[in-house]
Amino acid sequence: MAVATLNRFKKLVHYVCSECASDPAKLGAVKLNKALWLSDLRAFYMLGSPITSARYVKREFGPVPSQILPVLRELQREGVLTVQDADHFGNRKKEFIVHQSATDDFLAPEEKEIVNRTIEFVTEQHTAASISEWSHDHIWKAAKDGEEIPHYTVFANPGEITDEEREWGNMVLDEGR
Repeated sequence: MAVATLNRFKKLVHYVCSECASDPAKLGAVKLNKALWLSDLRAFYMLGSPITSARYVKREFGPVPSQILPVLRELQREGVLTVQDADHFGNRKKEFIVHQSATDDFLAPEEKEIVNRTIEFVTEQHTAASISEWSHDHIWKAAKDGEEIPHYTVFANPGEITDEEREWGNMVLDEGR
């Protein structure tokens, strides 16, 4: 990921965590990943380009940004936030304690609206389990574990994907790298 893109992604991670700072229990790792994914996906759909251009890959609980762990470690090293394990009804979950408020100056007004609505959708209308299940759509199901899920898949229609179509898609992805 290019430095400028990574920096923008890092700012978005910080922003999402900061927006949920008043109640750290409402944003765990699953919800953070979904808020980032859906913000980029909705921006791509509505504005023609994602907010961060981060790469997302298929994981067990839905799409996950490939750079999330290094970015969280960097934000912790900088003293911006702390990631800690917390008990959540007998399960372990990550909580993000924000020490420094994020700015929104990297977001255009329409991007900020998309991000804020997405945060509300993910944190107020879903549990971690329900947003994870919700993200297991036809796009996620078509990918193999660890495979990149490109932003343009937001335009994909549900249906059966043949092995031939999957091979073609992998070839196109390989050519673009």
